[in-house]
Amino acid sequence: MPMTPLPGSIEETLEMLAKADYIGDRSLATVLFLALRMGRPLFLEGEAGVGKTEIAKVLSAALGRRLIRLQCYEGLDVSAAVYEWNYGAQMIAIRMAEATGEGDKERVEHDVFSERFLIKRPLLQALEPDPAGPPVLLIDEIDRTDEAFEAFLLEVLADFQVTIPELGTVKALLPPIVLVTSNRTREVHDALKRRCLYHWVGYPDAARELQILRTKVPGISKKLSAQVVAFVQALRKEDLFKSPGVAETLDWAGALTELDVVALDPATVSDTLGALLKYQDDIARLDGTKVKALLDEVKSELRAAE
Repeated sequence: MPMTPLPGSIEETLEMLAKADYIGDRSLATVLFLALRMGRPLFLEGEAGVGKTEIAKVLSAALGRRLIRLQCYEGLDVSAAVYEWNYGAQMIAIRMAEATGEGDKERVEHDVFSERFLIKRPLLQALEPDPAGPPVLLIDEIDRTDEAFEAFLLEVLADFQVTIPELGTVKALLPPIVLVTSNRTREVHDALKRRCLYHWVGYPDAARELQILRTKVPGISKKLSAQVVAFVQALRKEDLFKSPGVAETLDWAGALTELDVVALDPATVSDTLGALLKYQDDIARLDGTKVKALLDEVKSELRAAE
């Protein structure tokens, strides 16, 4: 099957995103286009729930490339991210060689540390050739790992290769499309960022969030979608521990649609806040009086805009 060509311009990149129902802005399309054309990793930073991970999924689907996802977490190491040896199979091979008397010690040692006994994890899989084209490698939430793992990634991001002591260096014939995401729970080292192009994925403005909502929740009414977006936009101006992201906006809109809500009212908002806010302190901060005041303000602004 022929390889799907990369977009040839910023406009084509915007169209590619739109066809996959991802409503991006021109700044995102520009840096994405450059990352694809230059073969550079793209570092996406922003609050949780703003659509960073979705960009990798969209690229995979639009380009027909395999998506390989490395979900980062505290304590992630080489054996989980890159490779490990199949020790059980190696031991069986050694015992069989001893039992049959076949091969000397050096030959057996060479055989058991061959690719046949290698278990390939996401980073190593991403370096392998693929008939559909180099895969999309998503290194998700890099800020959850430690600096030692960041340091290991430098070789992958700079040269698209990893070094396996027993086998040598494994280098991609064609570099994968690499996206690295961070929720900024801690600062990522400059050495890693230098190897990437950078883009901050912020909360969308009201017009773009409304477009996203109507695309992702097609059954929602025009009136309710406008109220939902206006309320969420107002909520992000409040002093909350975690402001709702686009993912929460979509969850809330979906929940309201399931409840056949036609328009927002204080009781409905209070009853469904668990779909929008994920911390009890934030929910408690929005008592009935606060919800009503925000809702009155939102409806007044919408009426004035009509």
